[in-house]
Amino acid sequence: MKRAAIALLLAAALGHAQAGRSCEAQPPTVESVQRGLALAERTARSLEASGAQVVLLARAGQDLRRHGLAWSHLGFAYRDGAHWRVVHKLNECGSAQAALYRQGLGEFFLDDPFEYRAGWVVPEPALQARLLPLLLDDGRVARLHQRDYSMVAYPWAQRYQQSNQWALETLALAAEPGATDRTRAQAWLRLQGYEPSTLHLGPLTRLGARVARANVTFDDHPNEKRFADRIETVTVDSVFAWLNRSGLGSPAQVIQ
Repeated sequence: MKRAAIALLLAAALGHAQAGRSCEAQPPTVESVQRGLALAERTARSLEASGAQVVLLARAGQDLRRHGLAWSHLGFAYRDGAHWRVVHKLNECGSAQAALYRQGLGEFFLDDPFEYRAGWVVPEPALQARLLPLLLDDGRVARLHQRDYSMVAYPWAQRYQQSNQWALETLALAAEPGATDRTRAQAWLRLQGYEPSTLHLGPLTRLGARVARANVTFDDHPNEKRFADRIETVTVDSVFAWLNRSGLGSPAQVIQ
């Protein structure tokens, strides 16, 4: 495939919806497309070998090592006939809104990530059995979706919702039929021992992020935590750790 054709296909596939990665406008390269598709192929082989029907799939779109985090963005990968597809929440760059998307594995990784690697956790069988029909149903999968977006949304509030938070709350909806709204889903997660990550962000960092980006806000965080530079939010790393700790999922697997 010619270089120009690859660039056009990539632009059409991705549009402006992004999450867990940089929003800088950079034209795709042949190398980035090839590496993304190669990672998608390795991931598909690993998922096939796992025997799973549903996994929680992560990518490393941004460098979050300064916060002690390995992953930036989480979605659900599920078997749809002979293929694997991903449903996840993406933020419209430069805005405070987000939407849900269904993509193939190739699209999920065609985004010039910080690192070309993937992480995934297999939910325990009973949870997979509840998740699969929910993920296939457009209405049910969007039941707890909140369009108002903040990259650092507070885990125990409902004013905003970031991408990893949507995935976690949707998992709660599948696990607990009574978790029919975000308040009940979050209550179930607390009961099951989920613990968010704490980012230590000083006032200048918070101010700079809020001024520079419409998709970052801190006004849903409790003042006593925010002014103590303790910003709690849902991260992939915290979700993976909780799933393993609670017995609801396997240890995380990494695909390089």
